[in-house]
Amino acid sequence: RYKNIVYVPEAARWSMLINVPTSDLVAALDDALQAIEDGGDSLKGCVKLGLFTAVKIQPNELKKVVDEVNKISHKVFGEEKDLIGRVYEYFLKSFAVNATKEDGEFYTPHDIVELIAAFIEPFDGTLYDPCCGSGGMFIQCAKYVEAKQGDITAVNVFGQEKDDATFRLAKMNLAMRGISHHLGDGPISTFDKDWHAGLAFDYIMANPPFNLKHWFTKDVTQQGVNWADYGTPPESNANYAWILHILSHLKALKGVAGFLLSNGALGDSDTLEIRKKLIQNDKVEAIIILPRELFITTDISVTLWILNQNKKGGEYHGRILRNREKELLFMDLRTWTENPVKNESKKKVLLSSEQIQKAADIYHTWQSEGTDGANYAVPELSRSVKTDEIEKKSWSLVPSKYIEFIDHDLEIDYAAEMSRVQKEMREVLAQEMKSQKMLEDAFRGIGYGID
Repeated sequence: RYKNIVYVPEAARWSMLINVPTSDLVAALDDALQAIEDGGDSLKGCVKLGLFTAVKIQPNELKKVVDEVNKISHKVFGEEKDLIGRVYEYFLKSFAVNATKEDGEFYTPHDIVELIAAFIEPFDGTLYDPCCGSGGMFIQCAKYVEAKQGDITAVNVFGQEKDDATFRLAKMNLAMRGISHHLGDGPISTFDKDWHAGLAFDYIMANPPFNLKHWFTKDVTQQGVNWADYGTPPESNANYAWILHILSHLKALKGVAGFLLSNGALGDSDTLEIRKKLIQNDKVEAIIILPRELFITTDISVTLWILNQNKKGGEYHGRILRNREKELLFMDLRTWTENPVKNESKKKVLLSSEQIQKAADIYHTWQSEGTDGANYAVPELSRSVKTDEIEKKSWSLVPSKYIEFIDHDLEIDYAAEMSRVQKEMREVLAQEMKSQKMLEDAFRGIGYGID
């Protein structure tokens, strides 16, 4: 009856389960999972059938858990608009901390998602994530859209996930939030089978596994559309396979993408020709290197890439954009580390809302009509660069090659500094001589000679 509302069958409702006798609880909970599976498309495929029988938890222990959950106050739910969501994210973060990261997969913190959303502004149309994990990118993006008074029902999300358990989490996560979604027919790697082949999207947001090694198969090369015009990415690393896959799914005249990659992708020698063609074809709009320690489970610094299919200018979300062809914006945010996160087992920082807005303003001002791209620069922070200068730097996208960094040592008045140091040294020496004399006098006073 209601759009984007999850229907819970009667057998799976809490009011029924809380009154089940302890001896029947395991069966009742598994019946509830089956009812959810059979109850309609919104939650189909979200749960693992037969779960409670399989894990063999003692009925009395299970009953204790049910009773504890039942103590949660509805008043608290009224005060906390998204208590279930916060609990859910806590568990997702805990799983991210304990999971193995052999393939460079990391839980994406909220502030990074908000940063990407602030740059590309996915306020309407279609949004795609080719490696969506548990759907966190979609959830945080939805929150950002709502915070900007946007209509989340106007955004239609598409995603894909290879891990079975994570796929189910994503479906449930999105269904519970009332977000319209299309995750394909089941869990499988995007490189093995693209559920959304042939579709083009208004926006793409992604945090692909960094430096993924075991991605290449014979079948991948048959997807030709991904890299027919650029060449096949190296088998040893999937970074540029992700870039070309994302590019192939952007709408031809207006698609915008924001995604994360390891810093190595900025200048790898084995991807030089692909990177050169991406720049020459004017697909790369901005490169933003981020602070270290933003992630929960790794302290590496990563790069936010912005691809844009239309750098010619025009109207975009109420702004008039200038022609930015043959220009790229570089930003270096590595010094933005002044916001430590408390109660984490290792050092972690976050980007504040003010910092996110500042970074987005730099980008949006650079895009806007009236800005002189040839002179758009802030030392040690950002700079607009022409393609011909990038060519002279061997097609490197490393921001430090273009942004001006001030040598603060040159600001030192060496004569005055040496005079100050010499004065301090004389004062220290005089104090030491005074202390030595006092020590000698003390020893003589008690009858000891001093050599």
